[in-house]
Amino acid sequence: MSVMLSTFMEVLDTTVVNVSLPHIAGSVSATVDEATWVLTSYLVANAIILPMAGWLARHFGRKRLLLASTIGFTLASALCGFAPNLPTLILFRILQGLCGGALQPLSQAILLESFKPEDRGKAMGFWGLGIVVAPVLGPVLGGWLTDSYSWRWVFYINIPIGILSIIMANLYVFDPPYMRRREGAGIDGWGMGMLAVGIGALQILLDKGQQDDWFESHFITWLAVITVVGLGVFIIRELRIEHPIVNLRVFKERTYATGVFLMTVLGFVLYGSLVLLPIWLQTLLGYPSLQAGIALAPRGLGSMVAMPLVGAFIGRIDARKFLATGLFLAAGTLWRFSQLNANVGYWDLFWPQFIQGMALAMLFVPLSTISMNRIAKENMGNATSLFNLLRNIGGSMGIAGVTTMFARRQQTFTNTLGAHVTPYGMGTQLMSHGMQSVFRAHGADPATAYHKAYVGLFGMVERQSVMLAFLDVFQVLAVMFLAIIPLILLMRRAGKVDADEFAAH
Repeated sequence: MSVMLSTFMEVLDTTVVNVSLPHIAGSVSATVDEATWVLTSYLVANAIILPMAGWLARHFGRKRLLLASTIGFTLASALCGFAPNLPTLILFRILQGLCGGALQPLSQAILLESFKPEDRGKAMGFWGLGIVVAPVLGPVLGGWLTDSYSWRWVFYINIPIGILSIIMANLYVFDPPYMRRREGAGIDGWGMGMLAVGIGALQILLDKGQQDDWFESHFITWLAVITVVGLGVFIIRELRIEHPIVNLRVFKERTYATGVFLMTVLGFVLYGSLVLLPIWLQTLLGYPSLQAGIALAPRGLGSMVAMPLVGAFIGRIDARKFLATGLFLAAGTLWRFSQLNANVGYWDLFWPQFIQGMALAMLFVPLSTISMNRIAKENMGNATSLFNLLRNIGGSMGIAGVTTMFARRQQTFTNTLGAHVTPYGMGTQLMSHGMQSVFRAHGADPATAYHKAYVGLFGMVERQSVMLAFLDVFQVLAVMFLAIIPLILLMRRAGKVDADEFAAH
């Protein structure tokens, strides 16, 4: 409970602000595009700290770092709520991201070390609730707080959670005996600098790429160059020095490397679909922001039901079977979304999401457990840092990829459908005359009625184009899940033999 609270608070903050951006922009006299830096600044700072968490824990002590991060995150949340203007808010969001970046890997490493290998599934089942439910709960909570009170309460809500987390971590979290600062190891300044530059540039590139039309923009092109050079130099240096800030040699373990790749794809599809569904509900079906958040709740409900069950049975059933089943079910629900139409009802959305939530429980818990099963305890912090970093980068890629794919497909379908709506088509003429008659019956003059009919016809074309674009994207996401199922065969079974090897190590 003590480590899950801090994780829940940090993950919640990645999505809870999204629905409040228009309110934030209006309050601080900024445009919505300018206000998106409130999200980008947090994600960049978070991504920079994530891979350093293992090194920071070894250097300063895991409990001390966890408490400092939680205290800093809570204070930064309060400062964000008090921010008088946009630059100040962005500054405090950077501070919040820097403090929150270490919370996920630290809590996961502490949890995995505190339980025997055969009991980790149960612990991960409970901890995983915070990871899966928080992104779904975020838009609902953010919409309700913004509509009922003020956007500032989106940040204030972290204060009581943070205080409770600080108290519990101080009482129940302790550093293991081997967690000692390495004498003479020094600080890898070059590695830290190249990591910050490379990861920061990559995060901004993914966040702003679609908005700036990707490589048509010189800004995005330079960010890509900085990303490649920064991360390239970082990888070469970390593989050559004796005490790297991030130990990349952990990828030599086949099961871990495969698990990280699967988690990256999972982050891509999960966060991509999370950003897609609210847009679909609000732009196409006309849901208000709060109702759209409520319509997304069944996914969290399915995870809450399935997580404890998966945790209870994972010690008795091969975790790879859970992974295969989860990927197959998740792909099926995404394919179901690709078969819907513009007349969809609430229950048509409820059941696919509920089943998808159960499928995600079959993915997160077994994937975390089996990937870390053969990692030595002293490398656990480093391994969990990379595991969470690649999940977040996968999520950023998913959001960028899905929004780009959706925009491009919508343009294509608009051109294709619009080409068949001509003044000379019999169907177009009948529809246009019928609409003009309706507008004239409501008092419009012939010229105005003709104009409104033209606008109405284009609106119908655009609506169908949006719907077809959504369906195409859902199909692609479903195929991605199906395509990675064979990779599960590369992972070693997490059984008793592995537990014995772990203990001996």
